[in-house]
Amino acid sequence: MRITAQDVHLIIDSRTILAKASMDAPDGTAVALTGASGSGKTSLLHCIGLLLPITSGRISVDGRDVTRMVGERRRRFWRDHVAFVFQNYGLVPDESVGFNVCMDKALLPRRRGGWPTDVENALAQVGLAGRSAEPVAKLSGGERQRVSIALAIHKRASLILADEPTASLDAANRRLIQDLLLAERARGATIVIATHDDELAAVCDATVALTAPDLTTVSAD
Repeated sequence: MRITAQDVHLIIDSRTILAKASMDAPDGTAVALTGASGSGKTSLLHCIGLLLPITSGRISVDGRDVTRMVGERRRRFWRDHVAFVFQNYGLVPDESVGFNVCMDKALLPRRRGGWPTDVENALAQVGLAGRSAEPVAKLSGGERQRVSIALAIHKRASLILADEPTASLDAANRRLIQDLLLAERARGATIVIATHDDELAAVCDATVALTAPDLTTVSAD
């Protein structure tokens, strides 16, 4: 899935958040959005994911303009294609690890049963095998971030949007999250990452450096 933002303007409460911000992530690549705090990295990521309506410009998916996609079409887009990896994890803390991987109450295990094999397999890939019954609230930050990526693995997301996925993690967990994201890229997912992590940005295929609010520069390896 190719995702493109062209000349995106975002104004919130009369304040310009983004101006002429552009980026292009071809199918199966990883692109890092970098820049100082306040440069609009997270805002651009949310615009790309259709979480924030842009003031002007264009967001396209595989060449199709999705800028004004709303309602059921947008919900299907999220459901069928997109996985979000948020800095605050974006999980349901009162639910189990297994539920947070599939987000489907219809799959809640019976008293003597367990989660479906594909849920367990996704957890095994992120190093959380056998922990599907645990409440997310009891996990560490690094473990919660791995659950977020297990969700992307489980749904075989075509587009993964990650907001500071390695922030506040120790070195070992930062490297693990990086490796898991790169594995999803190798599978064919397109990944856009808002990050301050220079090491993570360096392993991406391209970098879009934002300097608030009206200039972007792009570099590619």
